[in-house]
Amino acid sequence: MPTPQLPNRIRQRAAIALAALAIDYALGDPPNHVHPVGLMGRWLHWGERLAPATPVARLVWGAAWLFGGWALFGGFAALAPRHWLAQGALASLLLAYRGLDRAVAEVEAALAAGDLAEARRLLGWHLVSRPTSDLSAAEVAGAAIESLAENLSDSVVAPLAALLAGGLPAMVVYRFTNTADAMWGYRTERFEHLGKVAARCDDGFNGGPARLTALLIALAAQLVCQRGYAALAVALRDASRTASPNAGWPMAAMAGALDTILTKRDHYALGNGGRIPDAAMIGEARQLGRMVMALVSIGLVCALAFAHITEARSTV
Repeated sequence: MPTPQLPNRIRQRAAIALAALAIDYALGDPPNHVHPVGLMGRWLHWGERLAPATPVARLVWGAAWLFGGWALFGGFAALAPRHWLAQGALASLLLAYRGLDRAVAEVEAALAAGDLAEARRLLGWHLVSRPTSDLSAAEVAGAAIESLAENLSDSVVAPLAALLAGGLPAMVVYRFTNTADAMWGYRTERFEHLGKVAARCDDGFNGGPARLTALLIALAAQLVCQRGYAALAVALRDASRTASPNAGWPMAAMAGALDTILTKRDHYALGNGGRIPDAAMIGEARQLGRMVMALVSIGLVCALAFAHITEARSTV
């Protein structure tokens, strides 16, 4: 039987999560110079500049700078006002659904207008780190869809899972780790050792959320286009084809949902469908993303109701 504190904790955190989703959807992100993720990025850039040169020293330094960031930013989060609406407003800064959907929509609009050069520019500016100057229209559309699917996990499901598990400080620790992996998680001479611990921590934090996101995409696909089984089957078959142990799950599920093949040149191909990615397919992927958000919101409402009922019964 749950302790009296557990339903109250679930109710509080579910309310914070719902408020965060609503505020992010309504307002989006603040300017970069005041965005907390921007502050995290500056902390990480400073750490990179101060890092020693030898591999072992860079490994130790990278771990220490990561854990120091956890303590610094997580500590500030622990001092935040306890009211659920104030916490929701702060948590909304660590979500990115509205900004993600807008960025994908801009690529969709450029492709629909026949402006491939602009679509490539927008894709590289907002969504991916790979070179985009020689991508075909189908590759641009596919990359935008992949980014949408992956970031449904990284920018929505995973931070919300951290919030529900450990409150606002845990959400901040997750977001800081994800930012560190995005900045340092490259297998190059410059970052191989500096970002190794951040990359491993990010892999660990995202294991469950990535698979949950794939399941949500499959459920959304069943509700929208009756392709839930195909999405799940492709995710189970193709998720391991990416270098990341987690990114392949939501991307492969999206490929199955859209009956297409999502590729990164010379790296992977996810799915076995016959449809070629284009602007219209980006719109379909965004529709699935909206359904995923609806399912997440419904799940949070159910958690809120369950906690309320359980708490009420415990006081009888």
